[in-house]
Amino acid sequence: MSSLQDSRHPIAPRRVSFDWESTPLHWIPDEPTATHVINVLHLLLPAGERWFVKVFKEALPLVDDPGLLRDVKGFMGQEATHSVQHAYVLDHLAAKGLQTRRYTRYVDLLFDRLLGEQPPLGAPIRPQEWLRFRLAVIAAIEQFTAVLGNWVLHAEGLDAADADEVMLDLLRWHGAEEVEHRSVAFDMYQHCGGEGAARYTRRIAGMAVTAPVMLYLWVWGAAYLLRHDPELAGRVRYSLREHNRAVRKGLLPTWKEIGAAVPRYLRRTYHPSQEGSLRKAVEYLASSPAARAAAGAIGRSALA
Repeated sequence: MSSLQDSRHPIAPRRVSFDWESTPLHWIPDEPTATHVINVLHLLLPAGERWFVKVFKEALPLVDDPGLLRDVKGFMGQEATHSVQHAYVLDHLAAKGLQTRRYTRYVDLLFDRLLGEQPPLGAPIRPQEWLRFRLAVIAAIEQFTAVLGNWVLHAEGLDAADADEVMLDLLRWHGAEEVEHRSVAFDMYQHCGGEGAARYTRRIAGMAVTAPVMLYLWVWGAAYLLRHDPELAGRVRYSLREHNRAVRKGLLPTWKEIGAAVPRYLRRTYHPSQEGSLRKAVEYLASSPAARAAAGAIGRSALA
């Protein structure tokens, strides 16, 4: 399976938890645009990662490689945990007066209906082909999450800006796990996605759908959060000028970092093991306060 998931580095969920009581709404001080551009993750991921797990459950009977099966089950456990933890952030935003339901209901519609178990609007697509296409979409999304995960692990600008430590740990724990399992969705698609040219064509189609939809949802989400932020009272709107200013300060990834992920992914010889550093991810997971607390809880339970 190409990189063999980096010589079969074990993929396992970490049952982390975070205390949001002291986290301010603008967790990057005086940077509402950067704060809310990143906060779009919390709008997209609860429904999106639940959907990943559902689609992979559908595809599990197709997996006849024991090593890949272990990786996929570990991936599913990690994604389920990500979904839950980002949903808690939505509760925190609501407690601060920022309601997100008018946006997230459309995200739910996208994943539950348009990308659900049945093709939308009764489209005449064979069930196996529909499953393969959705696996291709997940692999394409995971290309971006690996890039974003690698970025946040190196984003010294967030530390310099005095970003909230709890939110930063959530983002870096999640980012590290995205780098840790960066190859699993791609390997799953390659394993289940058919043979030859059709498999590669479907991989291109998955990215052709994913990239523009993600861009649209992200810009819309950032605009929504800024518009409904009770502390801003309508004084700030999303703008490329403010976004690019945050990029220059190292608070957001550059457009080049994000955009270059697409042509890399479309190379026939591409494999996601080329994205980021597994060593860096594992180092962060060994130092993350939330991950260490979760590991300690497991150890105490084993000794009890």
